[in-house]
Amino acid sequence: MAKRQKPKIVETILQYDEKLTKKFVGFLLSQTTLKSLKTHCKALEISCNGIVWLASWIGLIWLLSDKDLYESQLNMLVGLIFDIIVIAVMKAAFRRRRPTACNDMMQLGPDKFSFPSGHASRAVFVATFFILLSPVSAIWWMPLLAWSSAVCMSRIIIQRHYILDVVAGMLVGLLEAGVMCILWIGKDTAQSIIASMSSDNLPGGEDE
Repeated sequence: MAKRQKPKIVETILQYDEKLTKKFVGFLLSQTTLKSLKTHCKALEISCNGIVWLASWIGLIWLLSDKDLYESQLNMLVGLIFDIIVIAVMKAAFRRRRPTACNDMMQLGPDKFSFPSGHASRAVFVATFFILLSPVSAIWWMPLLAWSSAVCMSRIIIQRHYILDVVAGMLVGLLEAGVMCILWIGKDTAQSIIASMSSDNLPGGEDE
C-alpha cells in the first residue's frame, strides 16, 4: 500500500513543530528548576494514564458507595470513557509518529501514535471537571492546575509528544469538558443508573 501523502502545508507545519519542540526541550532542560521535573515525569505519566484512571475510578464508585457522589462520579466516568474513545479515533486517523520510540507496555493500538496527546487531554479535562463542572473546594484548584500543567509539560520533556500534540490534546480536553457540560447526567438519573448496575451496594438496597 502506498504511503499516504500529506499536503505540503501540513508537512511544513509538522517540520516546524519538530524543530521548535527540539529547541524547546533543550531550553527546558537547561533550566535548573525545570530540569528537576524530568525526574518526576514517569510518576506524572502514570498519574494520568487512561487505564489507571478508568480502573481506579470504577473501583472508587463501588468502594465509596455514596449516593451524594454518584452524579459527579458517573459524569467523570462517562467523560473518561469519552476521552479515551475520542483520542483513540484521532490518533488512528492522524497516525503521527512519536518523537522517540516508546516500549511502554501500557500503550496499545492507536496509543502508539502521537497526535493528539491523550495525557494532555485527560489532565485538562480532569482539572476542568473538578474546577468548573463538579467543583471541589477552592483549596484544591491550584494543585489541580499545577498537576495538569506538569503532566502536559512532562509529555514534551520526555519526548513522548511534540508541542503541537500537547496543545491539541489540551484543546480536546477543554472541548470534552464542554460536551460533558451539555450532556450532564443529573443526580436522579445517575443514582438510577448506578443502582441498576449494583442495587445490593446501595444504601437502602435489597440487603437492608
